[in-house]
Amino acid sequence: MNVSAVSLWLQYWQRKPNARIRLFCFHYAGGGASLYRSWSEQTPPLIEICPVQLPGRESRLPEKPFDRLEALLPPLAEALGPYLDMPYAFFGHSMGAVVSFELARYLRRTRQCADPLHLFVSGRRAPQLPDHRPSIHALPEPAFIEKLRELNGTPEAVLENAELFHLLLPLLRADFALCETYQYVKEKPLHSPITAFGGLQDREVSRTMLTSWQEQTEGAFKLRFFPGDHFFLHKQQSELLQVLSQDLLRSLH
Repeated sequence: MNVSAVSLWLQYWQRKPNARIRLFCFHYAGGGASLYRSWSEQTPPLIEICPVQLPGRESRLPEKPFDRLEALLPPLAEALGPYLDMPYAFFGHSMGAVVSFELARYLRRTRQCADPLHLFVSGRRAPQLPDHRPSIHALPEPAFIEKLRELNGTPEAVLENAELFHLLLPLLRADFALCETYQYVKEKPLHSPITAFGGLQDREVSRTMLTSWQEQTEGAFKLRFFPGDHFFLHKQQSELLQVLSQDLLRSLH
């Protein structure tokens, strides 16, 4: 894969000459890499923030989004492979948590590189837990919009702007399909330590659901909560980055 093709997957990446670890950040359903564009300025010089841009959104809007996780993993691993040449870690929120978890397992299966130094999973139940919520990705448009409203992750301005919403509709359906068709397959736990983050007022993801991530690591496990709902990482960004930075710098020693 040529350099220009690879760079499509890494947006808002600012190189740091003294970096000793790269943190690859994966966005939630309906989101994009811009979620993490300010993180580089708020993290120490030793940490390089690499926001991952999946196809079908923002700068990659013309591309077809992936609606199955198993189809996404090979091209994603190929694209990021050249940048896993130094210690690295993954952070993913909601959909991004399961993408980063399965990418770590895929890299291990294909023996492409060392394991991540740390896996940070946020706002997502552990992968081995079944999803008892009804599927929404194939709902008729009015019902789909109503469900998006309930989840509180899509700006109201988008839902009320018919032209903008129809532009984003294929992406939203694809992201929800990717999450709702995901099938966990049991494997040996990762060596990488796992930290799970949650919002204290998150009605979707309970403490038990987050604690169950402990089963996916042979290393250390930590559970941390922040004030807020499922999308706490917006308002709690500074506090979250402080915790991330401390854990990443600790993992280097």
